[in-house]
Amino acid sequence: MAHINPYIHFNGNAEEAFLFYKSTFGGEFSTLVRFKDLEILGSIASNEENNKIMHVALPIGQHAVLMGSDTPAALGTHNINETRSKISVTAESKEEAEQLYNGLSAGGQVEMPIGDSPWGTYFGMFRDKYGIEWMIDYDPRQ
Repeated sequence: MAHINPYIHFNGNAEEAFLFYKSTFGGEFSTLVRFKDLEILGSIASNEENNKIMHVALPIGQHAVLMGSDTPAALGTHNINETRSKISVTAESKEEAEQLYNGLSAGGQVEMPIGDSPWGTYFGMFRDKYGIEWMIDYDPRQ
């Protein structure tokens, strides 16, 4: 079966964001490559962006990987208020759901506090302090 792995882009603060995600999910980066680590003829990353993240991967659980990068300025700036995609995380317990929700939403904007949902799961939704939107869900029936 195929797996879906979210890939998120940042305006120069991917390293800060991924250190934050690592502090909540735990684990270690399986990949961390900076623009300076690559020898690409004609790279669009400027010299000032050499230490920015070209690719980072954080394994989460047994089958998922959260990946991301900084976008070189030559490609433009992301407007975080226009990004309406969400990363949905299914927790294995109510306690894990609360830990993920509280950790990832710190400093962000809550859209729906975590709690019992009308559809029978323990659910919450927010935009983190980096503008990435998350849904945390635990289904006690599974």
